[in-house]
Amino acid sequence: MRIEDRAKEIADFIRKRSEFLVVAHSDADGIAGGAIAVKSLQHAGKEFEIEFVKQLDPSTMERLLDKNREVIWFVDLSPDERMEGADIVVTDHHRSPMRSRYTLNPNNFGINGDKELSGAGATYLVAREIERRNVELSFLAVIGACGDLQDRDERKLIGVNRKILEEAVRSGKMRIIKDIQYFGRECKPIFSLLYNADDPIIPGVTRSSRGVKEFLMELGFERSDAWKRWIDLSKEDKRRILSEIAKRLLDKGFGSRYVRRLIGEVYLLEQEEEGSGLHDAREFAVLVNSVSRCGKPDLALMICLGSRGRYLEEARKYLDRHRNNLLRSIKLAKGRLERRKIVYFFHAGSSIKDTMIGSVTSIVSKDLSSPTIGFAYDGDDRVKVSARLRSGGIDLSRAIRVAASSVGGIGGGHRNAAGALIPRGKEEEFLDRFEREIEHQSRFDVL
Repeated sequence: MRIEDRAKEIADFIRKRSEFLVVAHSDADGIAGGAIAVKSLQHAGKEFEIEFVKQLDPSTMERLLDKNREVIWFVDLSPDERMEGADIVVTDHHRSPMRSRYTLNPNNFGINGDKELSGAGATYLVAREIERRNVELSFLAVIGACGDLQDRDERKLIGVNRKILEEAVRSGKMRIIKDIQYFGRECKPIFSLLYNADDPIIPGVTRSSRGVKEFLMELGFERSDAWKRWIDLSKEDKRRILSEIAKRLLDKGFGSRYVRRLIGEVYLLEQEEEGSGLHDAREFAVLVNSVSRCGKPDLALMICLGSRGRYLEEARKYLDRHRNNLLRSIKLAKGRLERRKIVYFFHAGSSIKDTMIGSVTSIVSKDLSSPTIGFAYDGDDRVKVSARLRSGGIDLSRAIRVAASSVGGIGGGHRNAAGALIPRGKEEEFLDRFEREIEHQSRFDVL
């Protein structure tokens, strides 16, 4: 069966039901996917409610089942395979053993769920089959994919994501341009964009205030130019900056592969104002994710569904709050970083919110070549675990699932980014089992 056939089968099932509980993951991909699900149900005249969750632990599953809704639609999440007999729909892209009749997961169809289709994209494939007018929701699938960083490796969306992007362009919702790939081209001043540049780093500039100032002055920019945005610069000014970055990379031996990463595709939402934080799909996704990480996924959903005005004003306040919290949390995490035999890890305790530990671990791991583990208490006698690895063949989703299960927890995710919930006090035991699983993968060449 093709993935399109499964989407049609699920759409037929949804059309025959009347009442739904949408349960979506509380990150940018899940919230964009949740918006697609509720909008498609609204178009079909169905009754529904939506709830956002961080993870499907047993207590959460029990609470959701107690709601006694006719159908539960899981978005960017997969429940325990023991639920296969229940009336559920699953549109997810994480590696999971769940293979029930109404599950659409790209990994089950030979499609890479890490790069070729996001949770929002999987949800969109079903929504498009429920009603053709749901093609207008394609832009949300693109935002979800960008929120899950599925455009980062190739500097563009590929696979099924690409086809969805093309539908968004044909529908008049999006436009594709080629531009610089550092984050903040519309929303940040040049000073901040260059200071935070990390993929690739700029030798002598990245994380150096003095380096940024000297870089710009050597190129003939005025001091005040540092506070202009990238989109405010002339084509010639942009060319000078890009040429100098490329020269520095080559002079330091980084090679042409790194230079090519400077430019790639940017996805613009035609109906949004330039510089609003919603015009660039990546910036839109960051806003949504930041608002959710501050405990306001419902507000993030409203933004995805088109609410602006006071909703957008409030969302921007949470974005600023998230940025400040993130900077503080990164500093704390680096101060607590320890090295084991194989992995790096830090334990934030209650000093970093469990909703932020994934973002913090991702940033800390950028400077490390080994798997990085972050721990944070979730407030319910449990520990949220995030695992990240910038590159390499280790399957973190498998390792974290095995390690979490061994201490009475649950885990899963992607090859290079995974998460778990485990009981407090089991962190050392978890790390021991995690490292043994990595060694096992290496020994049997399953990297």
